[in-house]
Amino acid sequence: MHDEPNPRHADAPATATASPEARVLGLLLPYHRTTAPAPPGDPVERHPEQLAQIRRFTSAGEPVLFTLPGFPCKSPNPAKVLGHLPDEGERLSLAFLDRLCARVGEVYAPGARMLICSDGHIFGDLINVPDAHIDAYGDALRTMIRRAGLRHLDTFDLREVYGDLPYDEKRARATTAYAPALATLRALTRTDEETTRLYRGITRFLVEDATGHTGSRSALQRESRARAYGVIARSRAWGDLIADRHPRSVRLSIHPQRPGAAKFGIRLLESADAWATPWHSTVLRRRDGSAELMRRADAERLGRLVLRDGRPSHYAE
Repeated sequence: MHDEPNPRHADAPATATASPEARVLGLLLPYHRTTAPAPPGDPVERHPEQLAQIRRFTSAGEPVLFTLPGFPCKSPNPAKVLGHLPDEGERLSLAFLDRLCARVGEVYAPGARMLICSDGHIFGDLINVPDAHIDAYGDALRTMIRRAGLRHLDTFDLREVYGDLPYDEKRARATTAYAPALATLRALTRTDEETTRLYRGITRFLVEDATGHTGSRSALQRESRARAYGVIARSRAWGDLIADRHPRSVRLSIHPQRPGAAKFGIRLLESADAWATPWHSTVLRRRDGSAELMRRADAERLGRLVLRDGRPSHYAE
């Protein structure tokens, strides 16, 4: 089954004669999620930040720790997803990440672990998803990991940072402690290409996911642009909080990252859209067994609904 992303122009993994950190990075390269063309030169050496992050573990002979913010909650748009709980998209993505960690153990004996840092609660109020749905999604995700025996994966969310405080209080504390100023973000969207791309991508998601909006399209666009700044600010707060809690980690991202960035963008499943994720999409199983992410409305036209444990899981071509 072709559950893993299908690298179209993947860089070759590092050879067995390379350093341990180069061998580990070589396993990530075929799944690099980026919007920039690769510069010339050795594919491994184009990522000095990741080499340095991995070297902190390999030089000490310790298991590599990857941190991945993501798996927040399902989109509230029923034209995109099958419901508010994890389904085939998350199942395949988690299995892929667990296999990736297992493969690290084949080239570097101490192996690797992946910390899934679920970020739904940090901006749930801004994307109009109830905290109860985010809790249910996170609990089901942990159950999925446990039942599948994905022993290289752990989870982390706001509940483990601020305990039983009300979620509005948790969000406020994290934002106050870590979020950049709004003026700083506005300036970055005018000067930094990566921030501009992220701002536009999140604005697009917010517009698409605004189900039940009764005002004008232009009013929705203005509101979504304002909320996008909040989502980015809190996302960066979450990233800095993770870095504060886990300063020695290899920082991954589900968003495309340019070569040389502090984070390494990684694909979870194949999609025609570089921004597609399991929580904004539905899986269509092709006849050849491959899995592709797309909008639910599109998958519904191309396949039949498949249930797993009595719940909608994906579509089969």
